[in-house]
Amino acid sequence: MNLYLDTANVDEIREAVKWGVICGVTTNPSLAAREDEDFAKILPSICDLVDGPVSAEVISLDYEGMVSEGRKLAAVHPNVVVKIPITPEGMQAVKMLAKEGIKVNVTLIFTVNQALLAAKAGAAFISPFIGRLDDIGHRGVDLVQDIVEVLHLHKLKAEVIAASIRHPEHVTAVALAGAHIATMPYSVLKQMFKHPLTDAGIESFLNDWKKAEAARKK
Repeated sequence: MNLYLDTANVDEIREAVKWGVICGVTTNPSLAAREDEDFAKILPSICDLVDGPVSAEVISLDYEGMVSEGRKLAAVHPNVVVKIPITPEGMQAVKMLAKEGIKVNVTLIFTVNQALLAAKAGAAFISPFIGRLDDIGHRGVDLVQDIVEVLHLHKLKAEVIAASIRHPEHVTAVALAGAHIATMPYSVLKQMFKHPLTDAGIESFLNDWKKAEAARKK
């Protein structure tokens, strides 16, 4: 399973890239709105940092607008993946963009049926939002598992990006469920490194080394 960072913050992406664990980025209008700089300037910077897919979302809701925006976004960099919501107009746009060789990530997926529609329209990626489902009393990870199974059963090529990741346990759960990708906030990625026994082990090893060094110098 690949790990993506879900952010439009260039500093976060730059730091995470140094760790050697992420191979893609997802953004959305809400994430872009948090940044001071215009997203049109941010997107090329993200693409320069990440050697992998970078999802950038359209804001139009009509077919013509989504196709026009999608083409402009795809022209920014070969790694750009156009992000489109699961609507009838959206799937029409996915069909057209896919025919033109532009990869599309269909977002705001909450049912297997929505995922099936996205895959049939030609989506390269499908993004079920597991955290938002958990918020209303459903198990988001079950949706991921069901989508993965349906795509495999019917030999559909779309990759599943588990999105709306809220904590490290979500990452473990979607990995076990067969997600191809998990995209997460910078804070969750940092938490994945942490465990109290790791910290205690490092401290113990260093203390033992210091004691041995002190004894040798006597």
